[in-house]
Amino acid sequence: MKNALKYLVIIGLILCSAGMASAHFTMIFPSDDESTVFDVSPEDFIADLGEEKTVYIIWGHPYEHILFDLEPAPTVSAYKPDGSVEELEVSQISVPGQDEEGNDGEFVAYKASFIVDQMGDSIVAVKYVSEEEELVDYTKTIIHCGEEVWEGWDATVGQETEVVPYVRPYGMEEGFVFSGKALYEGKALSDSIVEVEKYHTLEAGRQIVEDAEALFPYDAPMVFTRQVKSDADGDFVYTLDEPGIWYVGATKENEGEYSVRGVLELPVLEAFPIEETPVETVILSEEGAEAEEEEEEEEEEGEESTSAPGFEAIFAVSGMLAVLCLTRRK
Repeated sequence: MKNALKYLVIIGLILCSAGMASAHFTMIFPSDDESTVFDVSPEDFIADLGEEKTVYIIWGHPYEHILFDLEPAPTVSAYKPDGSVEELEVSQISVPGQDEEGNDGEFVAYKASFIVDQMGDSIVAVKYVSEEEELVDYTKTIIHCGEEVWEGWDATVGQETEVVPYVRPYGMEEGFVFSGKALYEGKALSDSIVEVEKYHTLEAGRQIVEDAEALFPYDAPMVFTRQVKSDADGDFVYTLDEPGIWYVGATKENEGEYSVRGVLELPVLEAFPIEETPVETVILSEEGAEAEEEEEEEEEEGEESTSAPGFEAIFAVSGMLAVLCLTRRK
């Protein structure tokens, strides 16, 4: 009996560790077209004043692009720069993707829309309760509007567990060090695991997982979901070393109850300015090298010609010999 209990505990620990290794996230993808929702980029998190912005809410593993049904429906709110809140109506949709076994299929997701009617930063906040994961998941993303109107990005929205950024969460380039604060019920969430994961499209996800499993067969998931810890004040830092869409989530573990996680979605730009050598420059450089070689050859030939006796010297010597001959005859 004791051995049976021992084995059950071991199996439970293995299952728990497997779940943590590849974290589920509520993904918020702003898009103008449902057919291109997965081709999300940092530019999609920018809006014009008066624009209707649609966000798609999807449940899955961002790194591997593994999807699950998002059930039940999430709660979605838009927090405006002036502090007002708009509760958004959600509509159920289906999106294509792959499951944990790599099989293609259709998965339940949701979408919601709102009008960006204020300059500054609107925060889209989503609450989703996963019974399977025993998790209350709070996710938020920033929709920015207006040149140099950088207001509202650090606002709290009252999520039970919430990540508050110290670094403005847009306009960040790859290699930026992101820092933030984890809160639980408005107070510092200290010594908490903070999960960090980057989103990949389906094709890219399949390839990078294959590469990771080949390079790190002993523990490939360690590069899928990265982890840091918050300090005593709830503060944490992490370097976002690649362009794309990142998820940063802090979790409050509650023994015997659902865990509560707060996630912040971060769009990261490619390094600016992009250092590339134009094709014309390369061609000109090659032509310049050839011209330089020709000039060097001409200089070498010139040096050879000046080092040998010239025609003027020959004529001068001939003249002197002729004078000597005439003098002797006289």
